[in-house]
Amino acid sequence: MKIISWNVNGLRSVSKKGFLAWLEKSAAEIVCLQETKIQENQLDFFLLYPADYPAYFSCAQKKGYSGVAVYSKVKPLSIKRKFGFKRFSIEGRFLELKYPEFTLINLYLPHGGRGKEKLDYKLEAYDQLINYLKKIKNQKVVLVGDFNIAHREIDLARSKDNQKNIMFTPEERKQLDRLINLGFIDSFRRFNKDGGHYSWWPYRLSARERNLGWRIDYVLVSRKLMPDLKNGFILDRVTGSDHCPVGIVTR
Repeated sequence: MKIISWNVNGLRSVSKKGFLAWLEKSAAEIVCLQETKIQENQLDFFLLYPADYPAYFSCAQKKGYSGVAVYSKVKPLSIKRKFGFKRFSIEGRFLELKYPEFTLINLYLPHGGRGKEKLDYKLEAYDQLINYLKKIKNQKVVLVGDFNIAHREIDLARSKDNQKNIMFTPEERKQLDRLINLGFIDSFRRFNKDGGHYSWWPYRLSARERNLGWRIDYVLVSRKLMPDLKNGFILDRVTGSDHCPVGIVTR
């Protein structure tokens, strides 16, 4: 099974750049999106019900903001849009689908603000998420999404220049440490140990062309799912957003 995750930075925007054609060619059974910036009543029929991919949404109450979605060829047993943290839920940042073989959780973690004005909220979101995951860490779980943190120095192009900047502060990186220590494995790093692989590039200064990026989008899998993991990848040639898709293949 192939599972792909992509922060599309606006579903309506990426749909004008060939999203549905890409979806069809992706050969993925499940495609998870973040930052959809849309309400379900704003979607046209083909985005809501593309061929072979029934869609499930968690939308923010605020229009044009946040939101996550899952396009899935496989019918889930159940769908959950809240996990107990009200602010996180009303911003459409969480979507959990249970399948017979595993539980999939699609996440869009807060950025934290360029001036760190929302860092406390971001850290609280991680605290709440980790407490929730403690209850299911021994099950087969796949966490996908935009985590808005580069974990190690190898995960961004200019680590020395960003030691005190949002998305790479010690406080944020410790939250990813906590997820790893809880028993979740960074699927990409299981198969790729070298640097230069990123999933997000700032729009300014031709950053993508120069590969001055950050790896802030992840697929994390629980230990129990590890024997099923065959590959972890980044599709950095896919354009349409300031992020690119990431994913895994399981047996």
